[in-house]
Amino acid sequence: MVNFIQSLEASLHKGFINEKHTKSGSYTPKLLINDVKNNDHVLTSLLEELDKCQSFIFSVAFITESGLATLKSHLLDLKRKGVKGRILTSTFLNFNQPKVFRELLKIKNVEVKLTNLHGFHSKGYVFKHNTYYSLIVGSSNLTAHALKLNYEWNVKLTSHKDGEIVQNFQHQFEEVWRSSQPLSEEWIADYEKKYLQAVDSKAASQVTGVSIPYENDPIEENQKIMPNKMQQVALQEIEAIRKSGKEKGLIISATGTGKTYLSAFDVKSFNPKRMLFIVHREQILSKAKSDFQRVLGGEDKEFGILAGSNKQGGAKYLFAMIQSVSKDDTLHQFDPEAFDYILIDEVHKAGAKSYHKVIDYFKPKFFMGMTATPERTDDFNIYELFDYNIAYEIRLQEALEEDMLCPFHYFGVTDLEYNGQSIDDTTLLSKLVTEERVNHMIEKIQYYGFSGDKVRGLIFCSRKDEAEELSCALNKRGFRTVALTSEDSQKVREEQVKQLENGVLDYILTVDIFNEGIDIPSINQVVMLRQTQSSIVFIQQLGRGLRKHISKDFVTIIDFIGNYRNNYLIPIALSGDKSQNKDNIRRHMQDTSYIKGVSTVNFEEIAKKHIFKAINNTNLTEMKRLKEAFNELKNRIGRIPYLYDFVENHSIDPMVIVNKYSNYQQFLVKIKENVPQLTEYENKVLTMCSLEILNGKRKHEILLLDALLHQEKISFDKYLYLLEESNCQVDENTLTSVQNTFNLSFFTQTYKVKYGEQPIIVLDENKYFVFNKDIAKSLNLNNHFKNMITDIVRSAAEKNKSYQCNEPLTLYKKYTRRDACKFLNWTSDESSTMYGYKTKYNTCPIFITYHKNEEVEASRAYGDEFLDREVLKWYTRSNRSLKSEEVKKIIEAKENNIDIHIFVKKDDDEGSDFYYLGKAIPDKNTVQQAVMKDKDNKELPVVHMNMIMEKSIDSKLYHYIKGIKND
Repeated sequence: MVNFIQSLEASLHKGFINEKHTKSGSYTPKLLINDVKNNDHVLTSLLEELDKCQSFIFSVAFITESGLATLKSHLLDLKRKGVKGRILTSTFLNFNQPKVFRELLKIKNVEVKLTNLHGFHSKGYVFKHNTYYSLIVGSSNLTAHALKLNYEWNVKLTSHKDGEIVQNFQHQFEEVWRSSQPLSEEWIADYEKKYLQAVDSKAASQVTGVSIPYENDPIEENQKIMPNKMQQVALQEIEAIRKSGKEKGLIISATGTGKTYLSAFDVKSFNPKRMLFIVHREQILSKAKSDFQRVLGGEDKEFGILAGSNKQGGAKYLFAMIQSVSKDDTLHQFDPEAFDYILIDEVHKAGAKSYHKVIDYFKPKFFMGMTATPERTDDFNIYELFDYNIAYEIRLQEALEEDMLCPFHYFGVTDLEYNGQSIDDTTLLSKLVTEERVNHMIEKIQYYGFSGDKVRGLIFCSRKDEAEELSCALNKRGFRTVALTSEDSQKVREEQVKQLENGVLDYILTVDIFNEGIDIPSINQVVMLRQTQSSIVFIQQLGRGLRKHISKDFVTIIDFIGNYRNNYLIPIALSGDKSQNKDNIRRHMQDTSYIKGVSTVNFEEIAKKHIFKAINNTNLTEMKRLKEAFNELKNRIGRIPYLYDFVENHSIDPMVIVNKYSNYQQFLVKIKENVPQLTEYENKVLTMCSLEILNGKRKHEILLLDALLHQEKISFDKYLYLLEESNCQVDENTLTSVQNTFNLSFFTQTYKVKYGEQPIIVLDENKYFVFNKDIAKSLNLNNHFKNMITDIVRSAAEKNKSYQCNEPLTLYKKYTRRDACKFLNWTSDESSTMYGYKTKYNTCPIFITYHKNEEVEASRAYGDEFLDREVLKWYTRSNRSLKSEEVKKIIEAKENNIDIHIFVKKDDDEGSDFYYLGKAIPDKNTVQQAVMKDKDNKELPVVHMNMIMEKSIDSKLYHYIKGIKND
């Protein structure tokens, strides 16, 4: 209680009296806005409070289905914990639709009431905690746009439970609550009648005249269709490709982003004498022809189809099936130069012989390929086919940000446990379609719901027999479903899709025949009942619902997550992060703000544990994965990639490669790439630069290496100038540390041998930095060696952009114990004897593993704990007392001019890297002698104290570290 009051007082002083107040607290009043650029949203703070509260009350005038969807999985987790809440809302301006009230009734741990107060327009969220309340009050209603996208002002305040402001809020809420109407089915039915009457009345009042139907003029119609902002940029880039003399171009565009319209706009600009559009699915053909005609205008006879019995080969704009046009007798009817513009849709299929035959035969002036998924699991290189000319690329995240796709709410939900065991890779069909699992599935899809008047859903199953049996089971329960598999004809599939679109069917169940090449814009719910086999397939299936349609505001994605080995692919697919860095993937599980627009990603807590377990159990650095990523990038750029290419193309983190293989050269040799050889010493120098410089954690070494790669020597003064110009620290200890790194004196003997033993860079008697003679010789004679070193420097400089140069350590970046020794300017690496902490050279780095493994010996299982975002309860080593010299040094750190630095990792599964959380000072009032027991139940002395953080810890990282263990 005392700590809370002190922290609250400090927070209020900083928030309301003086922003420069040195002692800040975790409860500083905060302006909450939707900062799209920095992925910070009102929703983030709201969910943080919701997830840790004991109860809550919302008073909001307006609620949308999409807004409510952002909270549903969190509210379900609270229900499991026994946490309840109340929501007060209204029918003000008839904004709230009847359906959202039905959605509210599904949430059993939330009581809802309706007020008839005239002009009810409040927007307040109050969360009860143990001794205090958090309040978010301002302009945001419970809508997805207000919580994630709109320009909103909200203030987050913290009050002691006895504070006047929270008492006023409570009093106001209770006063209106008592006189309000409880939400019920009967009330909703009555409201729906009035709502529909009001809507009809409003629509009638807006009618200003009676429109008379007339026949559309196709030329006039096409002039109204204009490219959107992203398509305008794409068209400019495609034109630039042509102006540079290139005859081929590849468009990489996420499903639903309008590839067909984009290509039609480009054809209109190109104005070919004749055009050929090639597809591999007949249902795409008619749609493409229709879209092109809308954009281009012109008479019907100018647009023809070449497929099956349709042989309109003489049309100006010809839309052909690859199966038809590739037939010898058909193909040779055309002059090779008959078409000056040829497009291939879904060009990732072009590895087939039929495509190669057509591509090799025709000689157009411009060749365009379009795909959403250029990455292939086979050996075919799409990029090579188009001479590595990527004319335009937009992936899922960018498309969401540009509002090109329908927003989605993804829910990673918990699959059913069968006899205490989760569904996993080996589960039998008999267990996949049990009555309990069907009930569980129905419960989840009804709870998470859909946007629109009725469900139009796709359910992806793990195998054909599951789809068929599950369809029967759902039909017996009143749903209207059908199972479609690869055994069904194209005609049957098209008929069932029409049934779904027309509302005759609720769901189509399938395995993977609808992963691509199917266009059902009205889909408003996608259910995934199978394990994720690849990121590509995951995005393809999610993408089935991402096309915009007048009948929906968003699409609901419900992913049933069992105990699958490949669960780690889910955060990779959703975030688009290909770094193979486990820490990144774990962070994407906790912080999902990377999703743009009003879309959200949500995981039920148990499902989240399944994914963490899969991340931990997966070897992301196995050769197979690294080689696949390498080949993918090599295919894309048409040569052996440098490390910088991985950085630039957001592929594997180069550190993942070098941490496993010591340097990139050894990886290339391992995968049998034909690269020039290096001497044993050159290899060791490359290893040193890879493991010590490539990470980009300190700019000083990067600048010196870069300078010496461009000139034979550099004076000490010139080097100082370069550092000052980059705003880097130039104190004597830092400069000595840099020299100790390059002369290898910092390292242990093991590392000295690994790095070649002799100094790499020396400061000569004339105060010039120079490479040693062997390296200088290699750089002159071995161009490959020089390129590899240059590549490291270039990559390191790019990675360094996220680090500070005027401080030894950058907040929230990750460091090893050895890094701490180096960057705190210790003369040598003492990480092997540092253990939890060590005081030296007026610094004391403290390393904490927050969630200890159960196997950790009792005498080392310290109870370190964050009490809040600026107070850490910290324990010394066992067998230490208040009289211990090392303890006294830390308690008197301020008087002894010792800087205490706090490093924390979530648990041992994160490896040897720790997050740097900044400096701290001990609160002397909290220092206590205590005891802990060892494995033999023997009592050992220990000291604990509160460490007050210099800066309040970033809330997202704080909640990640404190959250559930990574298993």
